[in-house]
Amino acid sequence: MNIQTIHNALGGSPDLIIRHMVLINEWQIALFYMNGLTDIEMIQSDIIGSLIDLKKLNTEFDLIDEDNPLAYLKEQTLSVGDIGSIQELSSLLTHLLSGDAILLMDGYAEGLRIGVTGREERSISEPTSQPSIRGPMDAFTENIKTNISLIRRRIKNPHLWLEVHEIGEVTKTSVAIMYISQIADDHIIREARHRLSQINIDGILESGYIEEFIQDKSFTPFPTVYNTERPDTIAAGLLEGRIAILIDGTPFVLLVPALFVHFMQTSEDYYQRADISTLIRVIRYLSFLIVLLVPSMYIAITTYHQEMLPTNLLLNLAAQREGVPFPAFIEALLMEIIYEILREAGIRMPRTVGQAVSIVGTLVIGQSAVEAGIISAAVVIIVSITAISSYVIPANAMSISVRMIRFVLMGLAASFGLFGILSGIIILALHLNSLRSFGIPYMSPLAPIVFEDQKDTLFRLAWPRMITRPRLFNQKDKVRQHAPKHK
Repeated sequence: MNIQTIHNALGGSPDLIIRHMVLINEWQIALFYMNGLTDIEMIQSDIIGSLIDLKKLNTEFDLIDEDNPLAYLKEQTLSVGDIGSIQELSSLLTHLLSGDAILLMDGYAEGLRIGVTGREERSISEPTSQPSIRGPMDAFTENIKTNISLIRRRIKNPHLWLEVHEIGEVTKTSVAIMYISQIADDHIIREARHRLSQINIDGILESGYIEEFIQDKSFTPFPTVYNTERPDTIAAGLLEGRIAILIDGTPFVLLVPALFVHFMQTSEDYYQRADISTLIRVIRYLSFLIVLLVPSMYIAITTYHQEMLPTNLLLNLAAQREGVPFPAFIEALLMEIIYEILREAGIRMPRTVGQAVSIVGTLVIGQSAVEAGIISAAVVIIVSITAISSYVIPANAMSISVRMIRFVLMGLAASFGLFGILSGIIILALHLNSLRSFGIPYMSPLAPIVFEDQKDTLFRLAWPRMITRPRLFNQKDKVRQHAPKHK
């Protein structure tokens, strides 16, 4: 009856393998597993082989507990480490489709779940979206168990706790929470559990699904949940008291709370000397301002505030724009849109030709547009500097946000000049200060300013001076290390 029920529940799928066996004392069992999701060698040697060996051991018949043969199989016969009891059909199907083998015995309402998962997996490789010159070169994979092991390999502490949830009415996706219980704030842990428990959706296919459900505010261009494929970044976040959220099926792990300053930092900042890291961070913030303000500043100055330019530069710009039929805003907007199209095309096209098309396309179109008199050479320079600067921002989510806001500031500059840019910056600052990430002010420790956390914000002090952890999301164990004793 159970065999037919399982067979019908899966629609008679041909990849469902059912092995019937008759053991000692006429025990009739059925072994279920999905072809392609299980380790066939483990099934043959550790399950079927063990059961056949049991059948041969006639001398042990008297030692078998006839009242609970499943317990005997679990404790005395099967040589697999991961074995558990199972009673409900829904749980049985979930484990079966997750790669476990199911063993049922005639006449018993419960069965055994045997962990023999062996699906094909991508091997651990180098990070592709967040490369670094110095530091670990391993990246997360699509297997949540592998990702958990990569984190535990770095933090060998019994207080690194793991909670696994099942989200998705159809996909039954495994979602795990990892945190260090002695460091992470209890309120943030409870909030993470609560937000995950409120998710009710058919399927979770990538961490972006979870990110949109758990973020504090939906109507904002800025990311409030950090995602990365680097295990060392997640380990560093856990040591600061943050919480990692791992989703099966994706190599990108989420980290919360995520503040504005976190998106301007990389793991490599902590592997270089403090002075080098500080210089690189200054360059990143400068690039952020270039992407945000340079196109709009060019439009405002050339349209409304020509008196701010030196005379020679003003004459050169006027000579370049003499034959251009469009105002500065239109030509800048046109070039920015063309660049975004070429950028997206370079990403979506095959890798063998994508980079060449994006580079050659930009050069050819830019040069041809200047020679045709559609745009001026100055706009090509402005767009090029802006495009290059956008790649300096480490987090892709923050880079996209700044590129979006850039178009709004360009429109304000075309309408109101520098006054429009100033108004846009004020509105942007107010919006940033209104954001929260799991209850933590998004712009902290800059606003509200926390002086003791400035050691790792716009600049980074040397490791011997970074004694305490960030204060706002760590109230348990604030001391990271003890101050070194100098001779």
